[in-house]
Amino acid sequence: MLLSDEAYNRIVYDGAKFISPVQFYPYSFLIYTYGKTLLTPGQRIGYIALSPDFPEPDPVRQSILLSQVVLSYAFPNAVLQYAIGDLEKLSIDIEHLQQKRDKMFGALKEMGYQIHKPEGTFYLLPKSPLEDDVEFVDRLTDQHVYCLPGKVVEMPGYFRISLTANDDMVDRSLPIFKSMLEKVSS
Repeated sequence: MLLSDEAYNRIVYDGAKFISPVQFYPYSFLIYTYGKTLLTPGQRIGYIALSPDFPEPDPVRQSILLSQVVLSYAFPNAVLQYAIGDLEKLSIDIEHLQQKRDKMFGALKEMGYQIHKPEGTFYLLPKSPLEDDVEFVDRLTDQHVYCLPGKVVEMPGYFRISLTANDDMVDRSLPIFKSMLEKVSS
């Protein structure tokens, strides 16, 4: 079985198009949440879709329903279920996210951070200049710049920056990233 977690499938940059692997493999589950595109992670609204060519889908559908009953929290927010049609039309401002990605990526790269330019999502994942990414993030926190240590997301040695910060936060963080890199490099 192929599980395709497509929570970020609408958050792509530079005119790229997301192509779902479920188009090519009948034993597929497409898992989607509106929490990413609407910045509403606590609302628990999304869906699981089976490929139209999924062989014998009824036992799988019954298993999904049973897991929802057993887990109880796996049921979506009842009020939001009525809004699915409207939710499909909404999205965070992808163009503005891309502008922040480009600004942050360019500035961090120029400062000397090792960083990959993502084609989607709303995170940057630079390599920590300290071997201990938690210590580096703690030092940033002392300067009121809040990031997530890579260790938390199974990427030790890196740290995660959210592009959902507002423009003022991004602008304020850049000199701190620069001075922190200079401090730990010397």
